[in-house]
Amino acid sequence: MNKPLKKIVIAGGGTAGWMTAAALSKLMGDSLDITLVESDQIGTVGVGEATIPTLLFFHRLLGIDEAEFLAATQGTYKLGIRFENWRKVGHDYLHGFGVTGRDCWACGFQHFWLRARELGFAGDFGEYCLERRAAEAGKFSHLPNNGLNYAFHFDASLYAKFLRQFSERHGAKRIEGKIDHVKLNSENGHISSLKLDNGQQLEGDFFIDCTGMRALLIEKTLHTGFESWSHWLPCDGAVAVQTQAVEPPRPYTRSIARESAWQWRIPLQHRVGNGLVFSSSYQSENDARQQLMDNLAGEPLTDPRLIKFQTGRRRKQWHKNCVAVGLSSGFLEPLESTSIHLIQQNIVRFLRLFPHQEISPVAIDTFNREAEFDMERIRDFIILHYKVTERDDTEFWRYCRNMSIPDTLSAKIELFRETGHVNREGNELFVDSWQQVMFGQGLMPERYHPLVDVMSEDELRGFMQQVSQHVDGAMSKLKMHDQYLQEFLSRKTSS
Repeated sequence: MNKPLKKIVIAGGGTAGWMTAAALSKLMGDSLDITLVESDQIGTVGVGEATIPTLLFFHRLLGIDEAEFLAATQGTYKLGIRFENWRKVGHDYLHGFGVTGRDCWACGFQHFWLRARELGFAGDFGEYCLERRAAEAGKFSHLPNNGLNYAFHFDASLYAKFLRQFSERHGAKRIEGKIDHVKLNSENGHISSLKLDNGQQLEGDFFIDCTGMRALLIEKTLHTGFESWSHWLPCDGAVAVQTQAVEPPRPYTRSIARESAWQWRIPLQHRVGNGLVFSSSYQSENDARQQLMDNLAGEPLTDPRLIKFQTGRRRKQWHKNCVAVGLSSGFLEPLESTSIHLIQQNIVRFLRLFPHQEISPVAIDTFNREAEFDMERIRDFIILHYKVTERDDTEFWRYCRNMSIPDTLSAKIELFRETGHVNREGNELFVDSWQQVMFGQGLMPERYHPLVDVMSEDELRGFMQQVSQHVDGAMSKLKMHDQYLQEFLSRKTSS
């Protein structure tokens, strides 16, 4: 292909499709013809209602007003995820989005904390993380210089509608219809057009597959292959239901481990999102549905909906003139709320490697290598929650404790166990999160870094007090989450 790429066709809507349309139309709309095709008759998964802080960068890139976004999506703030019963039944900890304590050039804060703990004057590790403290206290406020790391809970269907309006304002066009057939160029195997069920033909220079788990373009047409990770992540189904809110929204997601599953609770302004992720090898669909319905707080607003999935990734997320974005590129269960992050990663990665004149094999290889790295490192982080546990009360948890794991994860666990060090490779997403979850799951290092012993006991005590006082000072500036949210939205509305 030696002609400039002008016509971009996005197959599928939902969060992935409209995030893609929003970014392309806002940033490249003057030079591209952008068309999105979707059908009102085809539902979306629509349960990805929790995010991580990277979404703020996407919104800033597009110039999206935060108050307008929160009002349109019934959104709330999120400071972390509370894990209940994961280490053992009755135990819980909160993975906060911030940095715990203060590092030095040679070693992380966890080493100072380990020695202080050994000497008997350290608090819980999480006490030195502002985001965790704020989440547990139910508080939130915007602080100067991005002093509080946060993300959002929101209604995914309302988010897609919000981004559709945004995209159409910037020139993207929407076509209603079902894709009936994908036509390939007989000479190079590229996609040349999409034929809709009404007979309409959509030609394009480049196609973006946002058709969800069906993967109509990247898999059913281009046959890129799928790598399953179900032997490491055995859950293969979810039941989702919405309920009335019975309390003010908390600024964190709840993840509650059950006998052979885990349950999420995501508080929005107008309702609560609930779901149970389960393994059909250990629990039937009917039992999963009943377990979820027996553990709801608030009256159901919808009927429970079953979603089946297989954890894994496409072997190629960019092939020929097609890129997969969202669930068409693969699936990781929403334990750490990374689904929307992976959507925006592929969007930004595609923009960075955009084929202006011709499709470069080197660009394709770079895209696929980076996408593979992202998914594999997030996969490892999710497996960590299942593998490092004291639970052996059911067959499911005994399998998780004893299963083999990827070498990359095994090396990370052993390095932390032996040295207390968390090694970050390349542009890996999670950093401080690793040690928070490792400590939370009960993994304790055998030693701390010898540099810490340069400090006297009094100096170390003073250092730990300084860190604690810094967190206390920031906490004093925060308001209750629901109060601040109402004030923030009303302030923006009145202005």
